[in-house]
Amino acid sequence: MTRLVLIDDDANILNALKRVLRSTGWEVTIFSSPLDAVTQLVTDDVDLIMSDYRMPEMDGVATLNKLRAACPSAVRLLMSGQADLDGVLKAINQAEIYRFVVKPWDDADLIMTLESALKYQAMVQENIRLADLVRSQQDQIQRQQRELQRLEQESPGITRVERDADGSIDLSGEFDEDALR
Repeated sequence: MTRLVLIDDDANILNALKRVLRSTGWEVTIFSSPLDAVTQLVTDDVDLIMSDYRMPEMDGVATLNKLRAACPSAVRLLMSGQADLDGVLKAINQAEIYRFVVKPWDDADLIMTLESALKYQAMVQENIRLADLVRSQQDQIQRQQRELQRLEQESPGITRVERDADGSIDLSGEFDEDALR
């Protein structure tokens, strides 16, 4: 199940977000305190984290930075009613946010933004999986190449295969034909 974490010091905003997201089927966890979110989210089973930018205990950039360590695969979004360009740039560069959501939001646009963020997160995870698979396959190929080199050193010519014009393996010269009769 897709798991979202929403952090905002305003309970009305959190309630509104939960209401908007009720129809999505996503599991939504809310925190009214960024410190609580940072201390309680110690596992990487979160798909998306969206935090308010301006909060009294800790701003959204610092919150998302701390949560990046605990939930590295979660896509991060920042939300604010005040467009602070320095804050947005800091969030993009430091917390590596996916998107900046402006309050008040349009419900349909918010859901589309979150869906897009989740698709992006899934694509990143798939790329990581594929890169790991490629590394594993490269390691296997290197082991096989080392084994082929070892076999070639033990028995020169053992790894060379002669082929006919049609691509089939040519075994002539490999057997003593008189011994086979």
